[in-house]
Amino acid sequence: MAPIDIPSLKHHVSPEEWQLRCDLAAAYRLVALYGWSDLVFTHISARLPGPEHHFLINPYGLMFDEITASSLIKVDQGCNKLQDSPFPVNPAGFTIHSAVHEVREDAGCVLHTHTRAGVAVAAQRCGVLPISQQSTFVLASLATHTYEGVAFRADEKPRLQADLGTKNFLLLRNHGLLTVGRTVADAFLSMYVFESACQIQVAAQAGGALEEVHPAIVQGTAQAMKVQTDGMGGSFVWPALLRKLARSNPGHAE
Repeated sequence: MAPIDIPSLKHHVSPEEWQLRCDLAAAYRLVALYGWSDLVFTHISARLPGPEHHFLINPYGLMFDEITASSLIKVDQGCNKLQDSPFPVNPAGFTIHSAVHEVREDAGCVLHTHTRAGVAVAAQRCGVLPISQQSTFVLASLATHTYEGVAFRADEKPRLQADLGTKNFLLLRNHGLLTVGRTVADAFLSMYVFESACQIQVAAQAGGALEEVHPAIVQGTAQAMKVQTDGMGGSFVWPALLRKLARSNPGHAE
């Protein structure tokens, strides 16, 4: 089948919006590259500058490894498409992401996955255990939301917002993982750590007794992350990730 032809929006949007589109499209392709995608059924959104709370989200029906900057759909808080697109927006994805963007001014990007390890830990009563260095970064800013079924209903939004609060990692019970970042790069790095913590936990539980990290260490991980990234957060690793993507699946910035 021939590739989907999406007209370029590069010269029809502001430079700031185009850069955000390129970063978000790269994140989608990196999620696919790292094996975190679930066919077409999860989402990453990025909020556009301005008071309107408009954001970009994936065209429902495209695989993550074929998403481009121009194919991303701009929506408002009513799930109205603000540009022509032959693709719909997944209502469940819209509900979750709009809920976060609505109340978190710092939520430049929201990344949500349904990985096997993530759902496995989300199904465990214990949640994320303090058994790895990766888990300590997650536990320093972790919230939990009880499963209410597929997230189609707007009445779930206030409960999701209250559960997330000011945290940047959200364990969606029986459902998956969600990270909030000031930038696309920040949300991606957080998800890399979150997913790694879940994979390690599931693997460790198949072995012997678990050794837990002392609670005092968990309390100091926010400062440790700043040291690890030289205070740059996700932007420290983002250029290297873009180079990796260029080698394996170029074309996101189209």
